[in-house]
Amino acid sequence: MTSTWADEPELKPDPIGILGWLRVILRGVPLVFVLALGLCFHSIVRLIERPFFGEHRPLTQRITQVVCRIALLILGLNIRFHGKAMEHPGAVVANHSSWLDIFVLNARKRIYFVAKSEVKSWAGIGRLARATGTVFIKRDRRDAQKHIQVFKGRLKLGHRLLFFPEGTSSDGQRVLSFKTTLFAPFLTEELRQNAFIQPISVIYHSPTGKDPRYYGWWGDMDFGPHVLQVLGARWNGSVDVVYSPALDMRNWSDRKKLAFELESTVRREFTRFREMS
Repeated sequence: MTSTWADEPELKPDPIGILGWLRVILRGVPLVFVLALGLCFHSIVRLIERPFFGEHRPLTQRITQVVCRIALLILGLNIRFHGKAMEHPGAVVANHSSWLDIFVLNARKRIYFVAKSEVKSWAGIGRLARATGTVFIKRDRRDAQKHIQVFKGRLKLGHRLLFFPEGTSSDGQRVLSFKTTLFAPFLTEELRQNAFIQPISVIYHSPTGKDPRYYGWWGDMDFGPHVLQVLGARWNGSVDVVYSPALDMRNWSDRKKLAFELESTVRREFTRFREMS
């Protein structure tokens, strides 16, 4: 287990049982069907969309949004939105607790994830990520100029890029420190004149009687058992998504101060909504 979670008590998946396996089938089959059908339809529409719009993707991102909303309905995860999603081009940053974040954050607003380059080769997830316009980057300072050009091109198209500054997922009970590296491109003269960054707090609430870390996916936890736990649950919980005011990059010049301000905002709303539950 990574050092961050070395002292974290292990969260063992609940026994699924016969009824649980029935729920896995009743939820899992429709979920796989929706994802597969959505990917197929997305690919066909993309063939038509690409010659006319290039990377702008005005049609296919709507398909992604609809698929994610349906996925959440199938999973029975109730989602509540608070605040206003920004209309400006730029980035949105959020705390990262689970693979469910992909569905949750895509459900309200069309966004494009920024992910480490290794994700591209992951079975299933990599295919979905490539199809939906994910930006893949190497976390190497030597590629900083390349990142700037990629981000600049996406901002010109009006895209909102989403990345997780914590650099890893968590147990859903805390906000980890934000890494500052990915903020640097947004403070260059090439980008800061037209870019905004909006902080988003994602707060999961476990089903009644379950461990508060129920939706967290962290450390060395296996993906498969965690998915089965969510699919096989008798009742699933809920998630609050809090949109805080966006920051205008023209007012910022120090990436460490910027990262601290965004982290503080995400943590404040995260704590507030956890205490309300």
